[in-house]
Amino acid sequence: MRIKNLLVIGLPFLFLLMACNTKKAETLSETEILHQNLDQLTQVIIYDVFTPPVASRIYAYSSLASYEAMRFENPGSPSIASKLRKFKEFPAPEKGKEYNFTLAATSAFFTVVHKVVFSIDSLKPYEDRVFTQFKNSLDEDTYNRSVAFGDSIGKVVLARAAIDNYRISRSKAKFLGNERPGQWRPTAPDYMDGVEWCWGTMEPLVLDSTALLNELPEPPKYSMDTNSVYFKEVSGLHKLTGNLTQEQKDIARFWDDNPFVMEHSGHMMFANKKITPGGHWMGIAAIASRKTNADKVKIAKVYAVTAVSLYDAFIACWSLKYKYNTVRPITVINEFIDNDWAPMLQTPPFPEYPSGHSTITRAASAVLTEVFGENFAFQDTSDLRYIGMKRDFKSFKQASDEASISRVYGGIHYNFSVNEGVVQGQKIGDKVIERLKL
Repeated sequence: MRIKNLLVIGLPFLFLLMACNTKKAETLSETEILHQNLDQLTQVIIYDVFTPPVASRIYAYSSLASYEAMRFENPGSPSIASKLRKFKEFPAPEKGKEYNFTLAATSAFFTVVHKVVFSIDSLKPYEDRVFTQFKNSLDEDTYNRSVAFGDSIGKVVLARAAIDNYRISRSKAKFLGNERPGQWRPTAPDYMDGVEWCWGTMEPLVLDSTALLNELPEPPKYSMDTNSVYFKEVSGLHKLTGNLTQEQKDIARFWDDNPFVMEHSGHMMFANKKITPGGHWMGIAAIASRKTNADKVKIAKVYAVTAVSLYDAFIACWSLKYKYNTVRPITVINEFIDNDWAPMLQTPPFPEYPSGHSTITRAASAVLTEVFGENFAFQDTSDLRYIGMKRDFKSFKQASDEASISRVYGGIHYNFSVNEGVVQGQKIGDKVIERLKL
C-alpha cells in the first residue's frame, strides 16, 4: 500500500525535479508563493493520512504563522493571534531595517510545518526552489533577516501548539464504543476504532466556553418503534439511498473528502487517499482569493481565519460526537431493516451526531461570506486533481448546504445530524467573526 501511494503522491515532485534539471524553473510571484505554500502542505497532509481534526490543527498553526509575519507588509494590519487564546507576544521587525515579508511568511509557515507533519523530505524540492528564488533576488542581509524573523514568528506559534493538549491526546487508549442499543461501535467494512475520540479536550483558539460546545439538543431517542422519530429517520434514509438520482450521487461523491477510505479487491486492501474536509475548504479559500486578486496580506489573512474556524469547529463537533456516541446508520439498518444494505459512501470511523461536515463547512462558509460577501459565485475545483470533479456555486452558503446534505445522500448521516451540525457551525463562525472583528 505504501509503495503505491508513494508512487502516486511522489510523481509531482519527481516531475518537478526533472523539469528543474532540463530548464530554469519559472519564477513564482510572491502572491503565488503564498498559494503554493498551502498547496504543498495539503499534498503532504494527504500523503501522511492525517485525520481531519489533526489536519485542521496543522492548517491553523501554519496559516497563523504565515499571516503574523506577512501582516507587516501593510502597516496597521492587526494581529490575529493576539486575539486568540493563550498566544504569547510576537516579535516585531526591527525599525529601519529591510525585510521581505513574503519570505518571512514562508519561513514562519515552514518552521511550523516541519514540526507538525511527517514527510518533510517531500517538501524539500519546493522549499529549495522558493528560498533560492528569494536568495537570488535579495541582498544577503535582507534575506537572512527575513528568514530569521519568520522563524521567530513560527516558534511563538509552536509554543502555543505545545500547550493545546495534542500530545496528551496521542497517548489515549483505543475507543471501540459499546454494544448498548443506539451506541456507536466500529462499522463495516474495516471496523476501525473511533478516531480522535478525545479531540474535544483540545484547547480552542476562539471558543472560551464549554457551554458553546454543548448547546445542541440531544439527538432523537434511539427507538425501533415504527412510530418513533428515530425509526422514521432510519427508514427514511434507507428508502432515500435506494433511489438516489445521478445528481445526488454526484453531490455525495464530490463532498466525500474521506481520508480513511479503504478499497478492497479480493484479498488485497489499499488506501484511496483524498483531501480532508478542512483541506477542501482551505482550497475554496484559495479559489476566492485568486478570483478577487487578493493582495498578499489578504491572502494570508483569508487562510488564517478560515483555518481558525475549521479548527475550533472540529473541537466543538468532536466533543459532542463522543458525548452522545450515536450509532451510525449502517449498523442500525443492517441489524433491523436490510442486512445487505450498504451506504454509497464508506462510513468514517467515529460516532454519528452531529455531522462533522455540516459543522465545519458552515463555520468556514460563515467566515468566508463575511470576508468576500453574501453572493460570491465560484467554481469549486479543490478536488479536481484528486477525483476529477468540479462544481459551481452561487455562494459559500450554498456550497455549505450541499456539503451537509451530501452526507445524507451518502448514507452516513441522518437529517437531524446535518441540520444540527449547521446550527453549531454557524454559531462557531459567528464567534470567530466577532472575536476577530472581520
